[in-house]
Amino acid sequence: MASGAAARASGAFIAAYWIAQCGNWLGLITPVTLTIAMRVAEIADPARKMNQLGLVLGIGALASIIATPIWGHISDRTQSRIGRRKLWMIVGVAGGGAGLLLMSATRDIALFGVGWVIAQIGFNANQAALNALLPDHVPEAQQGRVAGLLGLTGVVGVVAGTFVTQFTAGNPYLLFMAPWLGTVLSLAILLPMFRDDRAPDTPSAPGGLGAFLVSFSVSPRQHPDFYWAWVSRFLVIMGMAYLQVYAVYFLSDRLKEPMSEVPRLMFLNGSIGAAIIIVVSPIAGWLSDRMQRRKPFVFVAAIISAIGLVLIGLAQTFTHFLIGSAIAGVGMSVYYAVDLALVAAVLPDPENGAKDMGIFQIANTLPQSLAPVIAPAFLAIGAVQGGNYPAVFIAASVFALVGALAIAPIKKVA
Repeated sequence: MASGAAARASGAFIAAYWIAQCGNWLGLITPVTLTIAMRVAEIADPARKMNQLGLVLGIGALASIIATPIWGHISDRTQSRIGRRKLWMIVGVAGGGAGLLLMSATRDIALFGVGWVIAQIGFNANQAALNALLPDHVPEAQQGRVAGLLGLTGVVGVVAGTFVTQFTAGNPYLLFMAPWLGTVLSLAILLPMFRDDRAPDTPSAPGGLGAFLVSFSVSPRQHPDFYWAWVSRFLVIMGMAYLQVYAVYFLSDRLKEPMSEVPRLMFLNGSIGAAIIIVVSPIAGWLSDRMQRRKPFVFVAAIISAIGLVLIGLAQTFTHFLIGSAIAGVGMSVYYAVDLALVAAVLPDPENGAKDMGIFQIANTLPQSLAPVIAPAFLAIGAVQGGNYPAVFIAASVFALVGALAIAPIKKVA
């Protein structure tokens, strides 16, 4: 816990923190899971839509990988009068909106991709600052429960985004900008709810650009627990990234659902997932705090997620898809509830929490870049018409299982 954290985080702050995290996911994840695929299907050559979707998402994810730790580094050292986190929350949300506006206005796939890069850079400035609030303002005794609540936010953001998309699908501006307005409102709720101190005065580090870049590295020898937590998150999220990236085209191409129906089906799937995570995630966080154990929860969660991914890949109907997604949702509900608290406990330097959380955020975003690149190899297995989706999701389950094993060497956390 950073030295600035209070003895106990208030319920009002936790609620505002939760709302702001939901809002950032609303603006950021709605395009990833739904609206980018829908728009690419409209403006791209149908024969190339899979490759162009992968290219847009992959380049955007790469921008996020580069931007997130840099934003964290800058945030940790910012001496703005309004604080070292708030400034970059505001700048980030504004930048995200600018990128989404460009995506709304163009039918050129290259400019569309540029807009997504701008949006990713902006939203991840906000995300880097939001991530740092957990070690900054939540004491360790509460981190499991707060992390459990934060585990709900991604699904809530997706459900809200898919719900809104049912009514905005006919207008490209509303398609992207309506969720962003939710991000703006949620940030306005959070900003007055916490005191944000300036970064402490520190001597300028020598070495120029080289030293600046080296400051982002975390030595596996000096901080092996953080390294293994990163590897575990990367592999588990790599498994789930296939569902996130390809759900829209799985429904339209493999299950032959009309694209006009996809927002409704995604909303139904997301709503079921939200109900699961609302029940499971806080309970998992509470049990983890009470038992003072993190690793067993993470391990079991990854196994459950892997089972769900296999069932999705074998689905022949939307009902079967829902069953597999629900099982994967149970696993990820437990995983997100506990894993964030595990990570907070193994940060190399809690006083530079935004930078370290930014490095860890790469484990969430790098799979979004790699999954679209790797997936065509699995889709091509056996020359199955429409793509070999079972092979894709079986591979995804293997990633999740190996990710579960990667937490075993962690020593600082039980």
